Amino acid sequence: MKEIELKLQGKIKRLTNKTFKFDERVRDGWFSAVYFLKTREIVKQFRPNNIVTMQFFQKEHAVLCGTDEVIALLHTFADEPEKLEIYSLKDGDKISPFETVLTITGPYQNFGYLEGIIDGILARRTSVATNVYNVVKAAALSGVQKPVIFMGDRDDHFMMQAGDGYAAFIGGSTAQATHAMNEWWGKQGMGTMPHALIQLFDGDVVAAAKAYHEKYPDDDLIVLVDYNNDCITDALKVAREFGDKLKAVRVDTSRTMIDQYFIRHPEVLGTFDPRGVNPPLIFALREALDREGFEHVKIVVSGGFNEQRIIEFEKQGVPVDMYGVGSSLLKVHIGFTGDNVLLNGKHQAKAGRRYRPNPRLEKVEYTGQ
Repeated sequence: MKEIELKLQGKIKRLTNKTFKFDERVRDGWFSAVYFLKTREIVKQFRPNNIVTMQFFQKEHAVLCGTDEVIALLHTFADEPEKLEIYSLKDGDKISPFETVLTITGPYQNFGYLEGIIDGILARRTSVATNVYNVVKAAALSGVQKPVIFMGDRDDHFMMQAGDGYAAFIGGSTAQATHAMNEWWGKQGMGTMPHALIQLFDGDVVAAAKAYHEKYPDDDLIVLVDYNNDCITDALKVAREFGDKLKAVRVDTSRTMIDQYFIRHPEVLGTFDPRGVNPPLIFALREALDREGFEHVKIVVSGGFNEQRIIEFEKQGVPVDMYGVGSSLLKVHIGFTGDNVLLNGKHQAKAGRRYRPNPRLEKVEYTGQ
């Protein structure tokens, strides 16, 4: 049983290194800025008996993520982790600018070299969780929550997928493109066909869909219909072929292309940008499907979608049933700062920094790893 299941059942409070599987070189300082390593050695020799409190914050309204990972990091690599006093918010908490999300109290030399790694974990996980949360929120503006598929596999190094997928889950996306994205939270990747499958059937969308359905008969049949840049024509072809078996069509038209529908109907042009996946194209697709009795066929859109673009679609009532979103969800735009703010229980910090207690913080118990 995955740890996330135990956590959801209330049997454990936090995920541990059994989930995160940290690189053991963290212990050797391999991933820490060298000045932290030098400071640790100086403190060991000249100031070994001091107790510091390190405090972490950021400057946005955000959805916090990465706290379980940070606590597991401390419990795995800090010296005498059982003696550290840690207070933390939880993954999924909404946080405000400058709100303290984590404090660590103990001998600096036991954990200080992990400061930069902690900042980085919280920055990436919180950025992704917040990005996804904002997109999911945008996809509900019509009053109906449209699912958001997390499609970030091609937008960053593959080793980022497990952590990014967990952060996306915290942000509200439960449909993700790869198995790795689902690793920490216990599901499997989902997806249907890429353009490559259609290419291998000489551009014949129906033939590709038949092969897919024969090979994976238990999957929901969702067919990509922009390969020939004629979405409505191809959507109707597959709908006529599969009828009730067709669950959805996906439109992924490049932002540099104008669908053939507009070439056939130039009279509708002139008041909007006809490139890529645009509202008039989706309205026309929905109308064409409904006109032939295919009201059950849902429409999935992807290709360059972000929060603002989804807001625009939702405000116009565009008949989209699901959004596929990738690169915009992986932008790291929230930075965390760790500061030493107390020395032996008394204020001692750089100018402009001070200890900011937060009654929302919960004490973290050491349970071993």
